[in-house]
Amino acid sequence: MIDVNARFVTKLDPPFKVPPTSIAIPSNLTRLGLSTIINNLLQAGNPEWSHEPFDFLIDGEFVRMSLEQFLLAKGISAERTLEIEYIKAVVPRKEEEPSLHDDWVSAVDGSSPGFILTGCYDGLARVWKSAGVCTHILEGHTGAITSARIINSEDEESVTVATASKDQTLRLWKFNAEEPTNSHLKIRPFKILRGHKASVQSVSSQTSGDMICSGGWDSTINLWQTNEINTEGDLVSIKKKKKNDQAEESQLQGEAVSTLVGHTQCVSSVNWSQRDTIFSASWDHSIRRWDVETGKDLLNIYCGKSLNCLDIGGEGSMMIAAGGSDPILRIWDPRKPGTSAPVFQFSSHTSWISACKWHNKSWFNVLSSSYDGKIMLWDLRTAWPLSVINSHQDKVLCADWWKGDAVVSGGVDSKLRISSGISVQ
Repeated sequence: MIDVNARFVTKLDPPFKVPPTSIAIPSNLTRLGLSTIINNLLQAGNPEWSHEPFDFLIDGEFVRMSLEQFLLAKGISAERTLEIEYIKAVVPRKEEEPSLHDDWVSAVDGSSPGFILTGCYDGLARVWKSAGVCTHILEGHTGAITSARIINSEDEESVTVATASKDQTLRLWKFNAEEPTNSHLKIRPFKILRGHKASVQSVSSQTSGDMICSGGWDSTINLWQTNEINTEGDLVSIKKKKKNDQAEESQLQGEAVSTLVGHTQCVSSVNWSQRDTIFSASWDHSIRRWDVETGKDLLNIYCGKSLNCLDIGGEGSMMIAAGGSDPILRIWDPRKPGTSAPVFQFSSHTSWISACKWHNKSWFNVLSSSYDGKIMLWDLRTAWPLSVINSHQDKVLCADWWKGDAVVSGGVDSKLRISSGISVQ
């Protein structure tokens, strides 16, 4: 074993900075040994220092083996002084208490910092302020909820959300997320969207919130308006009498504005994060990019596997992450020629992938959930997961980021789990 000279650098704020001098360290050290050195150096300058896990990069790549093996693999001379960057380890610091549901938790949306939206196989959507604190129950579907999306939450006094279900409909809901409540407020949908001929599998909102799109088992993608105004050809008002002849409830019914046709099997995931472009993934093994105005698919990536999930993010908000009927999370960059080949493949899961989601403040970080019961946090700068979350006792069906530093997930164990305190740089 030989020693190597190393200088530790960081972009972290002063309490985390160690002296910039070069020191000799054993080459058989792995990440844990390097983390111990950093903590010892920090403790030497601050006796109050409490131990913190760190990750390490050399030349922009994560160290996931001993220094000696890393230098050998990368062809780096052991004679040179290594500049080793350290960052806070991307791991959850805390597992919150589980939030219990009556059936499988099949959908979760963490895009609002003020609450979490879940969808469940009992046909109900729920709003959670924090772990175990359910404030609203959204009642109306007659089948399992498959997907749930927050359309607009900037004004928490008037939040709009959409849900998709095996009952072949989508429903739109409005509620006040800031309303103080000690019990579960029951909310009815203000609009029912009918048009799919089979189970609706996925829903996504246009950034403006004026429209949503949905994909279903009928192989189509439908586009819908989210307004409450009676637009010609869009809305029909249906009235139901409440029990005991109380006030009548008026419910709007919407029809699809347009339909995108091209997939030949279930459209399992849709994403409308760019104004004029919809991305879709299907069990027909393809990912497609659609021009909303013309209804044409401008890109067709053949994957060779049935796909369950898709998300757009990363560098330039252009990278495509997708997973499905094998344990591999694949990443494509549609800006590169020969786009059909993934630019990254992550293969640490042992079963099908159920969900994937980019971190909205990082080019590098993406999560995946799987039927193997695990959620993995990935960084494009290493082939190994930065962290594996084992908070579920069975298949994980859905996962998302929340507040930038937490992961929310649901599964067959009928629980919403919140893994918090994750430092993403």
